Amino acid sequence: MNVAELVNISIILLLLATGVALLSRKLGIPYVTGLVLAGLPITELLSRRIGLDPSLVLNLFLPILIFEAGINTDISRLRSTFKPIALLAGPGAILSSAIITVLLKFGLGLAWIPALFVAVILANTDTVSMIAVFKEIPVPSRLSTIVEGETLFNDAAALVSFNLILQVYSTGSLTLLEGIQQLLFISLGGCLVGLVLGYLSIPVFARLEDPLSSLLLTVAVALGTFQVGQILGVSGPVAVVVAGLIFGNFGLFRNTSASNRITLLSFWEYAGFTVNTFIFLLIGLQINPVMLWRTLPAILLTVLAYQVGRILSVYPLMVVVRWIDRPIPLPWQHLLFLGNIKGSLSMALALSLPTTLPGREVLITLVFGSVLISLVGQGLSLPWLVKRLKLSKFSEAQQQVEELQAQLMTGKAAQDELDSLLRSGVLPKSVYEEMRSGYQVRIAGAEKALREFYNRRPEELKAKHGNLSKLEAIRRRLLLAEKGALNEALRKRILSEEIVRSRVQTIDEQLLQLEDD
Repeated sequence: MNVAELVNISIILLLLATGVALLSRKLGIPYVTGLVLAGLPITELLSRRIGLDPSLVLNLFLPILIFEAGINTDISRLRSTFKPIALLAGPGAILSSAIITVLLKFGLGLAWIPALFVAVILANTDTVSMIAVFKEIPVPSRLSTIVEGETLFNDAAALVSFNLILQVYSTGSLTLLEGIQQLLFISLGGCLVGLVLGYLSIPVFARLEDPLSSLLLTVAVALGTFQVGQILGVSGPVAVVVAGLIFGNFGLFRNTSASNRITLLSFWEYAGFTVNTFIFLLIGLQINPVMLWRTLPAILLTVLAYQVGRILSVYPLMVVVRWIDRPIPLPWQHLLFLGNIKGSLSMALALSLPTTLPGREVLITLVFGSVLISLVGQGLSLPWLVKRLKLSKFSEAQQQVEELQAQLMTGKAAQDELDSLLRSGVLPKSVYEEMRSGYQVRIAGAEKALREFYNRRPEELKAKHGNLSKLEAIRRRLLLAEKGALNEALRKRILSEEIVRSRVQTIDEQLLQLEDD
């Protein structure tokens, strides 16, 4: 594929993603699910087929997404939920893989090694999928930390297990002791690499005053840590997770200015969104609907197998959590079970299966079909499930703010219509003034109440009303509007750079305060 074709295809995909974003918001479906569905029919419109390159996913996309999640994860929150995360990502993944293997062995008649490959691929909950979905679906903080923490470390466990099975297939033998030794070496080695590179990057980062140079360093840390881990034979994903946590908690928020932090966080948010967009579009492009239809019964049995494995690993382990940590509420356990969405990592591992493996194409189809059903079925049902389980609480303060906003919007809309009627001569001026004054009283009352909300201290509001994410989002938009006006004034040379820089610094501090709250 030449450069011109690549550029044209990229433009098509970007336009398609824009349309999906608009349509998914209107239909109320998750963005990632909409991308996969949009990618299914688009393949026939392209001049040549493009696919999901497993090397691209594992060496570029995955490190970016894991690092972005790492720098935005508070270690104290992760530490407080470490026990359930460790149980789900460790024993939970092993138990689930074993159950899926047995069901596929006797349900589909697969040999043990192919069944093990598929089981390990489908036992993990995909980081890319879950983080993308959880950004759109508000859930309790502890629950989201457990889910995101499990997916982060579960990816590493899946890659380690996949490589161990690959070694068994290649060499024909691997004792239990050797397997445990390799597992410990790969996992602990990845932690060590992440710790070393994460801490080494902090003093370098502290010396960089230019935000663009700082961006380059963070990209180098994310991609370089993964590659160093791979070269040393340890877990690259574990290394990137640890490096991201170290950098985000001990470097980014302690050794840089507010403006640089805003720039870096915005860049990584955009990078994660862009990577997600291309991954899920490519998933849809990679799937062949005709092939899936032919093997639908086997795919449905595979989906049933990994769901049974998830049930028999989540609920018993949550009983164990009661003995060692705060109990996990039953509605949360339901979300942990039904939220085990599959995605790009599963497909990348399927494409990485050895070419000499018997029935390789059938195994790839089973995985692709399971991923599609998971993304569409579970992806579409998650918002409904969150509402059904009453996990996303709508606070009294949020309701008051939205009622006041509705009062403002309707009052101003009515005033605009009155102005139009007056200009067209339909409405006498005396009647116009009388009706307009009534709406003005309503608008003034709503504006005064909203101003009081904005002027209250966030701590007081949270103490009274709990989560104020909606109000904080409004305050953030107002601050960003102020910052945009200052930058525009600087561009037009209306204000001096010194004045703008000072005020932008103040606004960035306020934005960071909202992030911390």
